[in-house]
Parts: sequence; C-alpha cells; structure tokens
Amino acid sequence: MPSGPSRAPVVLSIGGSVLIRGEGDGPYLDKLAGILRRLGRSMPLVVTTGGGRTAREYIRLGRSLGLTEFELDEVGIDVTRLHARLLAGRIGPPTPSRIPTSVSEAVHELHRASPIILGGTEPGHTTDGVAALLAVRLRAARVVNATDVAGVFDRDPRRAPTAKRFDRLTWKEFARLIHAGATGEAGQQFLFDRLGADALLRAKIPLRVVHGRDLENLERAVRGRSFVGTAVEPT
Repeated sequence: MPSGPSRAPVVLSIGGSVLIRGEGDGPYLDKLAGILRRLGRSMPLVVTTGGGRTAREYIRLGRSLGLTEFELDEVGIDVTRLHARLLAGRIGPPTPSRIPTSVSEAVHELHRASPIILGGTEPGHTTDGVAALLAVRLRAARVVNATDVAGVFDRDPRRAPTAKRFDRLTWKEFARLIHAGATGEAGQQFLFDRLGADALLRAKIPLRVVHGRDLENLERAVRGRSFVGTAVEPT
C-alpha cells in the first residue's frame, strides 16, 4: 500500500447521477477531487464512478438501434471510464491518469498510489458491483455508496416527500430490497447492484449509503465517523 498511516482500505462508489447532473458539476468535481486527494493521503482508497444519465441516454439510443444487452453494457462502461478519467485527471498525481480496467489491476495499482479511480470493468457488472468485488478482494473496512438521495428509504423520496429513511439495516434486509427492485438490464436505475450486495453480505463488509453531493457528510462516512444516511451492517 502507499506510504502513510496503515489502515484498512475503503471503497467509495459514486453514482453517475451524482457526478454529472447538469448543474454545478464543475465546482462539485473540483471540491470532490480535493477531498479524495486528502483522503488518499490518510488511507488506501479506491473510487468507482458510475455512468448516470449520460450512460442511460447512450444505452437508450443503442437499444433503439438494435444493440444487444452485452453491447449496451459495453457502451455504459465506456461512459463510466470517461467519468473516471475526468475525476482522476483533476485529482492528479499520485492517482494514475490511466484508468484501471479490471479489479485485479485496481488492486495492483493501490499498492503504489491512493486514491485509485476506475469505472466499469466488464459487461454484467455495474460500478457498484465492481466496488463490492474490490472491497472483498481488499478486505475493506467499509464501502461507501454515494447516491443522489440521502440514504435508503421505504419509497423514492424524490417522488414521495413523506418517505422514511432507514438509519440502519442488516445486510439481509438490504439484500431483500435490492433483489425486489433489480432486473439486471443495461442502464437500469436501482439502489445497489444485486450481485455486489450478495458479495458484501457474504464477506460481512459494512456499507454506508449517503448523498454524494453533501461532501462534508461523504467525507465523514469514508473516514468511518458519524454520518447522515443509512448504515448497512452484517447483523
């Protein structure tokens, strides 16, 4: 691992809908890069970036043109890697400018630098799923999932103002929510990758779900401090 305090790695998954919203993206990415640079000096940190609206638009177009689900996944992966390159470029050294394209490559790079930024790796895995696989490989202390809502709710809070946030869930409770809402088709929006959720459940790795645009709260969650959002615990 890179020099500095010896700590268990942390994996951060940032949704594409957080990274690129069409409003205030430049200042947000600039502040996020500064925080990730600071965090990377104090802990081994890997960050995955999602595709969000941009990926969904390309996938929708590709589907209308008759591309297969495999090909649509590849289109989405390209967008996630574009987002990763943008963020890595703003962070600068020691973060590699060349984006890792596999879990094993990201693990290898983390022995030399932190933070490491990457997008998707292969069709069938979302960037949340990649984050989960990384966490298992690295025996991570936690995974932080930065979304466009402030945690896990019983209903979509963007449509239901009275939606209730779960402050704490067990992994089994969380996994049931995931499997109820995900079909696995390319470009689908859902709470977390179901294969990733299953991997974290088996490995008993804690998950923190926070609003990705609240950067102070995001940093607290990554550092393992008190935060606003949902804590998903092994038991």
